[in-house]
Amino acid sequence: MVRPLLTAHRDVRPKNAMDNAKSLPRAHPAADAAASEPAGFDFAQSRRDSLRRKLVERSVHAVLFLCALISVLTTTGIVITLLGETIQFFGEVPIVDFLTGTRWTPLFASKSFGVLPLVNGTIVVALVAIVVAVPIGLLTAIFLSEFAPARLRSVIKPVLEVLAGIPTVVYGYFALQFVTPILRDIFPQTQIFNVASAGIVMGFMILPMMASISEDALRAVPRDLREGAFALGATRFEVVSRVVVPGALSGILAAVILSISRAIGETMIVAIAAGLQPQMGFDLLRSMETMTAYIVQVSLGDTPQGGIEFRTIFAVGTLLFVMTLVMNLLSDLLVRRYREAYE
Repeated sequence: MVRPLLTAHRDVRPKNAMDNAKSLPRAHPAADAAASEPAGFDFAQSRRDSLRRKLVERSVHAVLFLCALISVLTTTGIVITLLGETIQFFGEVPIVDFLTGTRWTPLFASKSFGVLPLVNGTIVVALVAIVVAVPIGLLTAIFLSEFAPARLRSVIKPVLEVLAGIPTVVYGYFALQFVTPILRDIFPQTQIFNVASAGIVMGFMILPMMASISEDALRAVPRDLREGAFALGATRFEVVSRVVVPGALSGILAAVILSISRAIGETMIVAIAAGLQPQMGFDLLRSMETMTAYIVQVSLGDTPQGGIEFRTIFAVGTLLFVMTLVMNLLSDLLVRRYREAYE
């Protein structure tokens, strides 16, 4: 008898209260949202902050675009300046004679405009520099990336950066006053101004570029490849020569091409140490004139503007620009061709 009474008591509900709750008006959703906001929230201030952030982002975007546009316009201006005078030069000198001639005497009474002696001197000096810079730079990069302790690496890296920061005119006089006397002691027939001293010193000048780019390429090879090679029983030398260097081949090739491009465009070292005698051949102990050295020679102010002699520097400069552009495009092509994709 007790259990039914309790059940009956639990089922008793106040119907009047339930009817009153249903009859109450519901609040609007906007009112609920406003009630949920923290006290003191300012919608107008939040809107102003959002507009200010958008304005800052657009300003930064405009500044970055302007910087990129300035770079493009500068390059375009250089090309237009070179082409304007170069077209006038080729209006008087056939381009075939310019590119295939082997005698360069535009400042003499009997003028000849064959640019090959200047190209020959430029290439020979660059090759000497590459022979010096590539082996030393690559081996330095391998040592810094794979073998050097952290303390020793912290010493060698700043030394390379110091080499990169030395003015090229200092390199030029170093080649003339220090390297040339040593070469003359070893090879007495060496001329005071010669290709060998200029190329050797230029190699040390581009050494930091070669070493730095190569080291970055070597460090980009995943460590998992190294550990996998070690797990298979390879020695450290085998890991470097068969895994790391092949994996970084695209970056190493790019470093070589960019170093050659840098050597081709160097001015002060060759102007001071290599001499001003345009001639064909590969005798490293003789004086030769490069393209940049000739531009410096004519730009000293002795040649009147507007003449054919003055326009030669624009023709030579255009050819030099095309050569460096081709080297940079070749570097980009090699990077894409031999790039290793790692996940």
